[in-house]
Amino acid sequence: NDDHTVINTDFVVVGSGIAGLSYALRVADHGKVAIVTKDVAHEGSTRYAQGGICAVLDANDSVESHISDTLVAGDFLCDLHAVEMVCSEGAAAVLELVDMGAEFTRSSSGELHLTREGGHEHNRIVHAADMTGREIERVLVEKALAHPNIHFYEKHFATDLVTVQDGEVTRCIGIDVVDRSTNKDIRFVSTVTMLAAGGAGHIYPNTTNPLVATGDGIAMAARAKAHIANMEFMQFHPTSLYVEPDGAAGTRDSVFLITEAVRGEGGLLYNAAGERFMPKYDSRLELAPRDVVARSIDDQLKKHGDKCVYLDITHKPAKEIMEHFPNIAAHLQDNLGLDITKDRIPVVPAMHYTCGGVKTGLKGDTSLPGLYATGEAAYTGLHGANRLASNSLLEGLVYSLKAASASTKYAQMNARQASSLFEDAAEEFSSRELLSPPEDAKSVEHALKVLMNLRQKLQATMWENAGIVRSNTRLLDAMEQVKRLRMELEAISSEVDLGSLATIDCELKVEHFELLNLFTVSELVVVSAMMRKESRGLHYTTDYPYKVEGERRPTVINTPLKSARKKIRRMVTLDMGKREMEVSS
Repeated sequence: NDDHTVINTDFVVVGSGIAGLSYALRVADHGKVAIVTKDVAHEGSTRYAQGGICAVLDANDSVESHISDTLVAGDFLCDLHAVEMVCSEGAAAVLELVDMGAEFTRSSSGELHLTREGGHEHNRIVHAADMTGREIERVLVEKALAHPNIHFYEKHFATDLVTVQDGEVTRCIGIDVVDRSTNKDIRFVSTVTMLAAGGAGHIYPNTTNPLVATGDGIAMAARAKAHIANMEFMQFHPTSLYVEPDGAAGTRDSVFLITEAVRGEGGLLYNAAGERFMPKYDSRLELAPRDVVARSIDDQLKKHGDKCVYLDITHKPAKEIMEHFPNIAAHLQDNLGLDITKDRIPVVPAMHYTCGGVKTGLKGDTSLPGLYATGEAAYTGLHGANRLASNSLLEGLVYSLKAASASTKYAQMNARQASSLFEDAAEEFSSRELLSPPEDAKSVEHALKVLMNLRQKLQATMWENAGIVRSNTRLLDAMEQVKRLRMELEAISSEVDLGSLATIDCELKVEHFELLNLFTVSELVVVSAMMRKESRGLHYTTDYPYKVEGERRPTVINTPLKSARKKIRRMVTLDMGKREMEVSS
């Protein structure tokens, strides 16, 4: 079937950031690797990481200190074994990047320059000026392109995991994909599938994430009934650049990130009245963890009715500022006419990092045999209730090594057994009936506008009801609104025959799948937030404003999302009724 292609490979990797690429390079000597990436190879969150990557390389620093900082930032919800593993192996992983050719910033003595960010007791952030992610991505893409066993499938959008029943075990044996350049459907069948598809920033209207971050990997895993954990912990970066909205409908631009390193190098926060406000909230001041700083800024904005606060580093030497932050300086000068050596930077919180995701063990293994996950799409236990700055790139490196070793062994053990399952999956895919193109192609533009409108409604709902500060009432409202928007999408799909229209317009097909994924991830966030009856780390609810020791455990969704949604809705409604009765009595 020309429109339904089947590709056999040993390993299929979804995503081409630091997690996916480093994993691919490590398994490529053991078989053929297909890297499926939604856009071009270098496009993803890794490329936009400004700050750096952690490594204990200073004689005054220690692995124990890094472990302690990670646990404190994660509000003691981290998996200790995961933290110990990543912090202990971090330095070797970073030095491996150096050996690959990564050109990080060095001191005058030639040593790697180590800076400090919020939540860190010591200088341990290796960086390439303020474009660290871009440098890491450059090196890894070059190495992957040069490897004869690695093949890139750029502009290919993964739509679903392929699972089969093997006796009583459900196995993952690949992914279904749409080729965005031809609009053809492709099935990759593989003994091992690695999800490294990044986070889900675009469930909110303001995010530092690139446009590709629509939670595709997490949503696919949830639909396949893999276990999902800690989705209530969505990290809002305290300092994204504030720009006056231009009122353009349908814009999908990501906001510009002002790295944590600006505060690490001495940047101070002021409100619109010129008052430095962090001393009111935390003894660590501007170097407090991101959740504390983000909530502090949010509180200032709500108290004073302001649109933004200001980050000021003008008290530092101009030469030092320009050496450390050339990309930020150029962006603000070119786009806003601001000189960061003289002008304060207007900033607001924006969704930045998904701390939860597909639940894994210490080797990247998930609850579905054959499926592994790493990077932002995964919940490894490292971040707990909040991510320590610059730990995420390190997590991707270390877990890719562990997953490579484990998944290679899995592939060797299951290759023969899986061959018959592959044949059945390939035959089923090739025999699928093709949809007929519509008679009226003009309705494609209308359908795209409708989908974009639904996306914006969803984002507004999540920001208002499941953003930085939450409550049971707001979360229940979010649940009902997301359900209503889903029903609206189903009605529209039938009304305009989305399936048929998608045969002539691939971007409509992609937009539809992305919206479905955003709905799924939004529901995971809301359900997880309702399950946690305390405030911890990134999750703050006015109904349970304090930490509760009995709640200090991961939030795991291990049943179909629809069932989990019904169960938690009933429990929260009963709890709210009980509390109202206690108050009235």
